[in-house]
Parts: sequence; C-alpha cells; structure tokens
Amino acid sequence: MRKFEFQTGEFYHIYNRGVDKREVFLDEKDYIRFLRSMREFNDLEPIGSLYIKKKLKNQSGTLRSLAPLRGAKPLRKPLVEFICYCLNPNHYHFILRQVLNKGISEFMKKLAGGYTCYFNIEYKRSGSLFENTFKAIHIKSDSYFLWLSGYINGNAEIHKIARAENWIWASYLDYMGKRGGTLCNKEIILSQFENKDEYKDLVDTIIKESSQGKEEMKKYLLE
Repeated sequence: MRKFEFQTGEFYHIYNRGVDKREVFLDEKDYIRFLRSMREFNDLEPIGSLYIKKKLKNQSGTLRSLAPLRGAKPLRKPLVEFICYCLNPNHYHFILRQVLNKGISEFMKKLAGGYTCYFNIEYKRSGSLFENTFKAIHIKSDSYFLWLSGYINGNAEIHKIARAENWIWASYLDYMGKRGGTLCNKEIILSQFENKDEYKDLVDTIIKESSQGKEEMKKYLLE
C-alpha cells in the first residue's frame, strides 16, 4: 500500500523496471508499442486492442514492426499529463501530472497490463513482466522538478546506454527542438530557462553528476 494518495493537479515521478531486472524492450517494435500505449491508454474511456499483427519484412525476411490499427483515436478525457519520459531496455521513468481523480493509478494499470499482455503473447511467456507495482515520488519543489526532468531526459546516457541526444526513446529530442513530438507538455519546464541551450547545460551537468554516483542520486538509479 502507498503511504500517500495521488492528488489531482500534482506532479509525480513514476518509474519501474522489469522483474528480476530483465529487459522489457527487446526490439524497436516493443518501444513503439509502449509509446503508442502511453498515448492511447491515457483516456478515461475503455479502449480496445491497439494493434493487429502485421508482419513487415525487410529484404532479409526478418520481422520489422507491428502495424497500428487505423489512426489513433482522439483523447476524450485524459487521465494524466506527460511532462517527460525515458524508456530504457529494462526500465522506464515518467514525470506525470494527475489530471483526473485516481488518474495515475488507472492509467498505470492500463499501461502495465496492456503491455504485459502484448509482451507475453509476442515472446511466448507468462507471468509478471514488471516489479510489483510502479514506484512513485511526489514532486514537491520547483528545484526538484527541474532537476528530475533533466535526470529523466538524460537517463539513457546516465546508464551508459547511449548519448542522450541520440536516444530516440525519450523526450529529450523534443525538448531540444530536434523532433516534433506532442506527447509531453515541454513548456512547463522550458519556460524556466532563457533558451534550450541553457536547459541543455542543466541536463549535461546532471548526466555528469549522476554518472559519478553522487549520494543524492542513488535512490533514483535503476540498473
């Protein structure tokens, strides 16, 4: 049981990893499936199957991706607002603002359940995919809010997976204006800086300090 209830209008750091630290994204199509779920499960109304399996083969005959059903339905009643995210091979991080009462809990239940079902069918396995319930930390100060956004946007580089500016499975490219993603509300963070370069400097500093294993960072690190 959580020691607090999610409050509508408040911001939270949400994160989790694969059970036994296993990888939960094995292929590009898995990241795409999870990202599509992040958008489409963010709705108070029930949702049907997101995908039909359609094998798209390249010249070598290997499976390339899964094709979505025709178009994404427009959001009617979003449960949460995304501020930033990072998907790494065995874990993920979000900053979410709760929009509706119990929105975070409902959204995360849909997201984890839907993706686990997809993953188990796709890879012929059964059982839990993620560790217990997701972790959540209430963001109570502006300074922590800004620091955490940089930590999440730079998370792939912190874990030495890839340079943050090259990791397409995070919101950092959208923050830097190198991609036109619309999933996140970036302005709530970027409005606190003179320009994107100033924000980049913050992210670079956080990456450097986190990679050096500063004590204050340890409780947020997922290996």
